[in-house]
Amino acid sequence: MDRPHRLNAIDPATAAELAATWQAFRFDDTVRAVVVTGAGQRAFCTGIDRDAQVPQPSSPYMVDDPLATIGPKANDLWKPVIAAVHGMACGGAFYLLGEAEFVVADETASFFDPHTTYGMVSAYESVYLAQRMPFGEVARMALMGTAERISARRAYEVGLVSELTPPGGAVAAAVACAAVIASYPADAVQGTVRALWQAQEATRAAALAHAPQLVSLGNLPGDRQAELFAGRRPGGFRTR
Repeated sequence: MDRPHRLNAIDPATAAELAATWQAFRFDDTVRAVVVTGAGQRAFCTGIDRDAQVPQPSSPYMVDDPLATIGPKANDLWKPVIAAVHGMACGGAFYLLGEAEFVVADETASFFDPHTTYGMVSAYESVYLAQRMPFGEVARMALMGTAERISARRAYEVGLVSELTPPGGAVAAAVACAAVIASYPADAVQGTVRALWQAQEATRAAALAHAPQLVSLGNLPGDRQAELFAGRRPGGFRTR
């Protein structure tokens, strides 16, 4: 992702580019493993771009999730994907982290979910995180909102992160892992990826099926969300 001026927040154009990239990788046999990261020093990804226009139908039964197809599995890509995280990873970033095979992070990384703070339901994000972290850790992150961030060290301790590196080292470590994986027979690797996800797919799919209704019922109106977001203040959080 290359929007460092927006902390790699995702607008509709970027979402479409991500989906197209994953789909293209399906047909490119030279791509055997993928590393996904964010440009700049401050953030891996900060979710949806709050300044972007995302039109929605008026009916709660037809709400579109603008980030629904930004991840590799949503685009039927079963080649291994490793996320390399530095700086902030929050909100919609978990669509990507939740569909990566594993996460490598440097010591600057921090993780949080701002949804409840701004009057939104953390539905999709909580489902994705519940595949990777103990329930209590997911619940705490989702409910504490912007008041608390999980440090890279804590994320490693609870299993969200598989490897912790010094600052600036996440991409190199992820690429090293990808190079090893890419050297193995592709069909065996992709079959293993599919088997790993099949083991938890039924639970994940059932949970995600409820997400649109929960979002429609629980989210504040857009203007109220915007008011809360505009009133945010720097700092005011603790890191654990």
